[in-house]
Parts: sequence; structure tokens; C-alpha cells
Amino acid sequence: MGGGQVDEAARQAARVDPRLILDGPTPRLIDEWQIEPSIWNHIRRAVDERGKPGQFILTGSCVPTDDITRHSGAGRIARLQMRPMSLYESGHSTGAISLGRLLAGDSPNSSEIDVSLSDLTERIVIGGWPGLQGHSIQGALRFVRDYLDEIRRLDIVRVDGVRRDPENVGRLLRSLARNLSTCVTATTLARDVSGSERTINDDTVRDYIGALRRLMIIEDQQAWAPHLRSRSAARSSPKRHFVDPSLAVAALRITPERLLGDLKLLGYFFESLVVRDLRIYAQASDARVLHYRDNTGLEVDAIVETSDGKWSAWEVKLGPGLVDEGARSLLKFADRVDTEKCGPPTILGVIIPGGYGYLRDDGVAVVPIGALGP
Repeated sequence: MGGGQVDEAARQAARVDPRLILDGPTPRLIDEWQIEPSIWNHIRRAVDERGKPGQFILTGSCVPTDDITRHSGAGRIARLQMRPMSLYESGHSTGAISLGRLLAGDSPNSSEIDVSLSDLTERIVIGGWPGLQGHSIQGALRFVRDYLDEIRRLDIVRVDGVRRDPENVGRLLRSLARNLSTCVTATTLARDVSGSERTINDDTVRDYIGALRRLMIIEDQQAWAPHLRSRSAARSSPKRHFVDPSLAVAALRITPERLLGDLKLLGYFFESLVVRDLRIYAQASDARVLHYRDNTGLEVDAIVETSDGKWSAWEVKLGPGLVDEGARSLLKFADRVDTEKCGPPTILGVIIPGGYGYLRDDGVAVVPIGALGP
């Protein structure tokens, strides 16, 4: 997680004569390339001259601002968003139920998965960072807190050279964490961040959010706007998420014990964990993860939509006792969608921490996150 140490000698070489770092065995990995963004054009030309695929891999811990001197890499450079590890990748899901196969119309089927709320909380706190797997909870907490502190003090300035108040950035991170998995607006965030001695307006909050997005700290979950049979009006506000819920834990400086003691808060954090994993698995199926909310108060936690327009709807619940509630909500929502224009859902499902994976009599799937995979 985060950027590693910058090799100043390599950076100097890239600035003086990029061929010094482009020449050599391929594929050639250039990490934190955005530190010296001019290298983009040299790589683009090198790809043209060599006429071979797979020459370079560019990695970075933030998205650089648009630069008119940097030409498009269309046809030469493909973009791939890297995310934290899913539970399947970290070895905490069996992967017995494939999201890809569910999107193709298969039914879920898995033996009982034993995941306690304590186990779930540990996964949320440690997160999907490869370097933290196997660490103690306290060690992981300290590491992620230090990482966020580095973000608010230094990295948010480096992303585009604009100085931003580290204290205000920290307050915004805490506010985003308090409102995790909700459609909180910039106006509400600004009011929450502002104190008796300071005032932050909506535009400043949006600027901070934009910088945090380029640093790949937060990733909004956009709204789905289907064709509806009813007169309900779909809302367009995004849901707020960190790229990993462990960042929200660190921003609030809370402990696993506090999460376990507040099931409502744990529910929001579990939803964000599920959205993280759904994004990872959906990306493998060329799909995206959205959400639904309308003016009647009906909400669906996640809509997974493939590039060809097929869709599935998911509710996230903390335990088997809440599956009926989730199923009712999904069936009510599905009845509102104009399937002549949107097509029928490939699957409606409720995701829970553990238990069995199966298809209910009403056609709603029950999927434990501990069995879900790509």
C-alpha cells in the first residue's frame, strides 16, 4: 500500500536520458512513474519503435493530473486498476461460489462457511493489504494509521502540488469514515468538517475528495439509473467508500472491540468490505459495481452490471436472520425495473458473512462472503 521509496538516481536518469531506464530486458517495470510523468511520452515512442506488446509495466500509487504535454496512450498503453486483495486472494474465502458464473446464470452452492463476527471484524481491520497479512491486529492498526497520516501531511500535496491543510484533510477523512457506505453529500461533509474556528465550503471538500480519489484512497460507488415501471425517481448521489474499509477504521481510530460493540456501524463496514470484493471480482468479468436508491426510500446495496448490460442486484446483511428482509427488498426492487428495457436480472442475492450458499424458494440467492470468488 502506498508508494515506496523513490530511487533518486533512477529519477534523475529518467529526466536526463530516459533511454537509460528504458533499455534492458523486458517486460520492464517502472514503479511510481508519475513522479517523473514526462517518461510517458518516451515509453509511447519506444512502443511504436519496437512494435512489440508487453514492453513496459507502469505502476504508481496515485493518478497524475492531466497534462497537455502528455499524449494519449490509446492503442499502445492499456490501463488496469489495481485494488487491495479480496478475501479470496488473502485465503479467507473458499471461492466455491464464482461471481462470474453467477452473472452467467449459475446457482450458488457451497457447504457451510464458519465466519464469526469476530473473524469478520479482524478482516475489516487488517484489510486487503498484502504486506499486512499475518500481522497482528495492533500492528496493522498502527501501520494503516501511519499511512493515512502520511497521506494528509505529504502525499495530498504531492499529487498535484496544491497545498491543503493537513488538519482539514484529517477531519474530512474522519467524516468520510463516519459516513461510510452512505450517500452523504459534499455539503454535509463540509458542515461536518467545519468547526467553531474554521469554515470549509462545498467546493473545498470536492477538491479534497478529488485529490484523495487520485491518491486511490477513496472510490465512490456510482448510482444505477434503470428504466422503471413505477413513477419512482432514482437518485444519482454516489455512495462513499474507501478503497479498503481498514482505512475507515484507521481514520476513526477505532478498535475491533468498538466495532463489535456497535452492530450498526459494523454493518456499514461489512457492506464496504463486500463492495471492495465485488469490485475485484466484477473487474474480472468486465463489470462494474453500482448502487440504487430512489425517492421512496428503497435502496439496493450493490448492482453488478456487465459491459453488455446484464445486471444483478445484491443486499448485504450481517447475519442469516436478516436474509428475509434483504430478499423482500430485492424482490420489491426487481418488480419496479422495466425488464423489457433493462432485461431480467441474472441473479438477486443476499450476501452474509458465513453460513451456507443456496438458492431460496423465491429465487433469491444467499451467498456467504467467505465462499465468494471471481
